[in-house]
Amino acid sequence: MWGGRFAEGPSAIMREINASIPFDKALWRQDIAASKAHVAMLGAQGIVSAGDATEIAAGLDKVAAEYEANGVPENWDLEDIHMTTESRLAELIGSVAGRLHTARSRNDQVATDFRLWVREACIQADAALGALQVALVTRAGEHAASIMPGFTHLQTAQPVTLGHHLMAYYEMVARDRSRFADAHTRMSQCPLGSVALAGTGFPIDREMTAKALDFTGPTRNSLDAVSDRDFALDYLMAATQCALHLSRLAEELIIWASQPFGFVSLPDSLSTGSSIMPQKKNPDAAELVRGHSGRIAGCLTSLMITMKGLPLAYSKDMQDDKPPVFEAAGLLTLCLAAMTGMVEGATFRTARMRQAAELGYATATDLADWLVRQANIPFREAHHITGNAVKLAEQKGVALDQLTIKDLQLIDPRIDERVYAALSVEASVAARASYGGTAPEQVRLRIAEARLALGLE
Repeated sequence: MWGGRFAEGPSAIMREINASIPFDKALWRQDIAASKAHVAMLGAQGIVSAGDATEIAAGLDKVAAEYEANGVPENWDLEDIHMTTESRLAELIGSVAGRLHTARSRNDQVATDFRLWVREACIQADAALGALQVALVTRAGEHAASIMPGFTHLQTAQPVTLGHHLMAYYEMVARDRSRFADAHTRMSQCPLGSVALAGTGFPIDREMTAKALDFTGPTRNSLDAVSDRDFALDYLMAATQCALHLSRLAEELIIWASQPFGFVSLPDSLSTGSSIMPQKKNPDAAELVRGHSGRIAGCLTSLMITMKGLPLAYSKDMQDDKPPVFEAAGLLTLCLAAMTGMVEGATFRTARMRQAAELGYATATDLADWLVRQANIPFREAHHITGNAVKLAEQKGVALDQLTIKDLQLIDPRIDERVYAALSVEASVAARASYGGTAPEQVRLRIAEARLALGLE
């Protein structure tokens, strides 16, 4: 492989540490596509003969058919997918295969192949996120008026609707989709033709190869093109943020599925049992989504640390760029499928949710707001009065709206019977009708907008 420069081959240790074929064989489709684009350009430019270009392209098709049928062989002496493909091509068509490597290097090959793979991973992530959005919007539509406690510090805060809660995750997923879209846009230039680091003296047409591979154009600097892995980091950053959102939703489902909460029953198909306790139904899929978020974040950290001190242009450290991206992409795909299934199949126990909202003094803010609006009391004073009312309700073991008017007027005589209209959980959520609020009318408007954006209307 190394021609006349080396007197002897690599040691067993060097062979093992140097080989990347066990993981970069995943790039075989991209490697074949980029090679075909390259040889078509070489033929069009007269750098290789038209006959040789046609023979090489046909040979590449045969190699691709073998890979498709039997997988990519792992010969560590050939190191990587690029040499594996070129070697097999030579076995099929002879020495003419050697012309394929004219005006290119493995440096711009791998930069192109990997960029093509990551670009497709962005598209796949977007599609999976779109499916999760559909699930969230659908379930939110079923529960636009279903009342549950809203939390801060995991303490009951104010009543909200389950539909509003689910739509909060819709918004997170929308931002995730925008990050993958942004990443996809930034990786739209083609490195092929940058060669090892300095370009080439052959009269290549980089616009032609870029267009053939569906890039918007060629990269503008050959040094940057072969050493850039920003596109991989962009993907991992988007994947990590997405995984954090999935982990937050997973955590809520885990808590809600516990007996003390009892807000949800997760589908049997995404739950497990216990080897010793027959009553158990464990939210293992949700727990694994939560756990996998850490692994995905670790993949991002791994590549950042690999890239942080590399001088221009290519260094062999960059061979370690692919395993974390491949791992993160696989985990993210699995997590999105699992979370979509959980959202679609969850049974929400809305009666239990409403009961929890009533028991947690969630309408305390509504009492304070009523004092401001109806009794013209400054909010800070109203806050203090309401705190006394909550304390009394706790002492009596009743909800706020179960305090008698006499109880309330002993706290502050300006309170009258009209207050009870504001203290129900239904009145509380209905009152939050500001744009983006939890009032059912607002939730339904946001759901309608989301359905339109998703092409469901």
